[in-house]
Amino acid sequence: MRKVHVIGIGAGDPRHMTVQAIEALNAVDALFLLEKGEAKADLVQLREAICARFLTNPRCRLVTASSPPRDAEGEYLAGVAAWHEAKADLYARLIRDELAPGEAGAFLVWGDPALYDSTLRILEAVREQVDFETVVIPGISAAQALAAAHRIPLNRIGAPVHFTTGRALRAAGSIAADSVVFLDSGEALATLPADGLHIWWGAYLGTEDEVLVAGVFANVRDTILRLRAEKRAAKGWIMDIYLLARGPVA
Repeated sequence: MRKVHVIGIGAGDPRHMTVQAIEALNAVDALFLLEKGEAKADLVQLREAICARFLTNPRCRLVTASSPPRDAEGEYLAGVAAWHEAKADLYARLIRDELAPGEAGAFLVWGDPALYDSTLRILEAVREQVDFETVVIPGISAAQALAAAHRIPLNRIGAPVHFTTGRALRAAGSIAADSVVFLDSGEALATLPADGLHIWWGAYLGTEDEVLVAGVFANVRDTILRLRAEKRAAKGWIMDIYLLARGPVA
């Protein structure tokens, strides 16, 4: 039976690769690298840098393919469903055509495969088209990298931490508990009431472009939004994440 390794590669620093991830990288016959256009070429280049640094298996081949774009127009969930369906068709083709029976391939997942990444969900749909076994290798998530960069714990003693998205936070209009926020387009940051909130924000974590801001939300919100716009305009993309809390967490 074919095997597909889903390898968490960390939040941007090649040194985030764990021993387990490096061993998995060198145990497969093919690595699938998905290109997302010129604007996001950095994401492929990081994966290539990881391969250049850690891949020592001479029989492993690199297989590149263009990742289907997500239609950002129209209803969000319908757009995501169509995008995942297109990716499932691509993944099925890669597994079926690039792996012989008994071979193993791998997808290199930014951060951790279990946290705000849909690779595992998409692979479940792929099983309708081709038979394979999934092996999951955890990675350092953006949330972990954010806490490390700011030298803070994510949680208070005995207290919960809520993981959510910018879209969900914007719909809620406030935080019910200390919250780590993924996938914010900037709209939640711009519109959330700042009453009593502190923020720890980071973008391009683990890379040479890393930028961090922390402080009373009302005092630093404009700085974060300005930096966010400037960095996105300069690079063509941005990956950022933040922790919101009612008062210091350390």
